[in-house]
Amino acid sequence: MSRLGLRAELLLRMGLPLAALVPFTVGTTWLDARSTADLVQDRTLTASARVIAERIESRDGVVDAPIPPAALEMFVGDVPDRVVYRVLDPDGDLVAGYPDGPMPDHRPKGHAPLHFDAVFQGRQVRAVALAQPIVDADGTSDGLVVVGSTLNNHDRLVSDLWLKALRDQVLLVAAACGLAAVGLTLGLARLTRLRERVAARDPDRPARLDDEDLPSEFRPLAVALDQAFARIEGDVAIQRRFVANAAHQLRTPLAILKTQASVGLGEDDVARKHDALRAVDRSVGAMSRLVNQLLSLARAERGAAVRKDTVDLVAILRGRLDDLAVLAVERGVDLAFETDLETLPFHGHATLLGEIAVNLVDNALRWTPPGGEVVVRLSRADAAVELVVEDTGPGVPAEARERVFERFHRLDRAGTDGTGLGLAIVREAVAAHGGAVTLQDRADGRSGLLAVVRLPFA
Repeated sequence: MSRLGLRAELLLRMGLPLAALVPFTVGTTWLDARSTADLVQDRTLTASARVIAERIESRDGVVDAPIPPAALEMFVGDVPDRVVYRVLDPDGDLVAGYPDGPMPDHRPKGHAPLHFDAVFQGRQVRAVALAQPIVDADGTSDGLVVVGSTLNNHDRLVSDLWLKALRDQVLLVAAACGLAAVGLTLGLARLTRLRERVAARDPDRPARLDDEDLPSEFRPLAVALDQAFARIEGDVAIQRRFVANAAHQLRTPLAILKTQASVGLGEDDVARKHDALRAVDRSVGAMSRLVNQLLSLARAERGAAVRKDTVDLVAILRGRLDDLAVLAVERGVDLAFETDLETLPFHGHATLLGEIAVNLVDNALRWTPPGGEVVVRLSRADAAVELVVEDTGPGVPAEARERVFERFHRLDRAGTDGTGLGLAIVREAVAAHGGAVTLQDRADGRSGLLAVVRLPFA
């Protein structure tokens, strides 16, 4: 069924139950037809028996039962039937008719007709027995009239009624399927228009699909398509920004790297070649850090689309701070981690949570002069996690605290070699977890900076 079109599948799903009902309706129709034929034959037999009974009379003790032609002409039809009758007097003696004609198992009660099935000369017959009062000199007593006929016309009537009903049922199913096909064609026309809109959709100026006059069954599909297109367009935009950023930011370092390599190749002095190689190594290290941060930024920009799991935030921070301990020693800065928590389960993306800590602490270490300190604090605050990174560096002017979160924005200060992406990565990663990050002055009034991150529990 998966190879069928939607219209054909819907028709099949509607047509099969209708077709399955046909045998049931045919069976019930056959029973109705037989019941109708039985009723017609029984009433004909009763009428014939009453016509015969009305002619029975007793004269001088002799019962006479002339058979009127009208009593037998009632059974004339397209197919001839054998009519059998017998008339018995009150003593049970045969007055008229066939001596071997059908007889009921018991006499009728009162004067109500008694219908029964019997066999006459090897043929099935339907018969009726009717008690008829006979008045003579001795009083009134009941004679018996029995009339039966074969089932030719009865079976013909059943067949005619049944075949007509069968034809009507088949035509009804066919008409229902035809009308359903027309209705489906008209109903699916709007789905066809939706398909055409999807095919003609302009990626540069996308229009929402769920604003069309769609049936309620199709609207969730349109909403899902809009959401899927939005995710795809977001990923494409991230890729474009990544390519543009990489092309823009790597152009100058690559030119410098090429110049340094050329200088090294042109030097005959070994010491100067080593100086050129060290410069190349520094340039490669800076480029490697830039590429890693570009990748981290692209990952953070995916926001809510990234997969989140339950992770231990304390373990993540300890691991990342251990990696930064070497940089802290190199710069002569005291790096500390303060928390009262042994573990802190949190629903989030482990890599992005680590990037938040790494970039905040890395910035703090790069800006804090030798002999200073950087303190990382982790705590629970109401329904959120609070991460604080405090340093003793020069801080960030209040008017620049919003701009430093912009990508590639650097403060005009000497002695820094940052890429201008660290805080942009932090903001995107925090936003991906529904949180917020702010830069504040230290509470004790001394120089330095306080970076506060609040992440709500899912």
